[in-house]
Amino acid sequence: MNLDEERFRIFLEAAWPRPADIAEEIRREAVRDRVPVIRRSTEDILRVMLAAVKPEAILEVGTAVGFSSVFMCLHSDAHIVTVENYKKRIPEALRNFERAGITERVRLIEGDAAEVLPTLEKPFDLVFLDAAKGQYIRLLPDLIRLTAPGGILIADNILLDGEVTDSRYAGERRNRTIHRRMREFVEAVLKHPELETAILQAGDGLSVSVRKTEGLISGSSGFEKEKKWASEKENRSC
Repeated sequence: MNLDEERFRIFLEAAWPRPADIAEEIRREAVRDRVPVIRRSTEDILRVMLAAVKPEAILEVGTAVGFSSVFMCLHSDAHIVTVENYKKRIPEALRNFERAGITERVRLIEGDAAEVLPTLEKPFDLVFLDAAKGQYIRLLPDLIRLTAPGGILIADNILLDGEVTDSRYAGERRNRTIHRRMREFVEAVLKHPELETAILQAGDGLSVSVRKTEGLISGSSGFEKEKKWASEKENRSC
């Protein structure tokens, strides 16, 4: 069955109107200002995951104006560490955290995720990745390391408006590089020995991975093996 996405959205919103909370206010403002936020279907999956996992600690990579952090706080009791590299968005995100009354539960770290993630050590129950798409594969080893055994790793926008499924020779050279890296990421989370992964078409595509509790690569040498695995994967794709 091929159900039009817009018709499906209208059907769901008629069946279950969204609550008029602070997250909805922030969403409307972001849409008005053309700031990208997670799509409705992604929001729904994230809400269900939060209810199922009941995380105490969440890592978010890609804060933007703070919508996802606010949403996750409203639907869980978790404390969140969120990482953002775009200076222009940070003051607005901090204002939104204050508006939502969650400043005590959210720690925003400014910086490049590739530099910030290696400095983090405590594992998280849920990791949500929504950052620069060409960096997903580069960040993956640290994201897996920071996902607690039995925890959930979610990556948003993995289909890139469907373009990631196109021929590797289609599109501009820069976009082809981003598409190639995203295809590598999708293949990596599907094949990684520590992950059980499903790829969903919801929103602009999601990968949802559970970090297995058996057969983990442990210890500092394990982290080096993880880096080696990613490096070998990158070399095979060259």
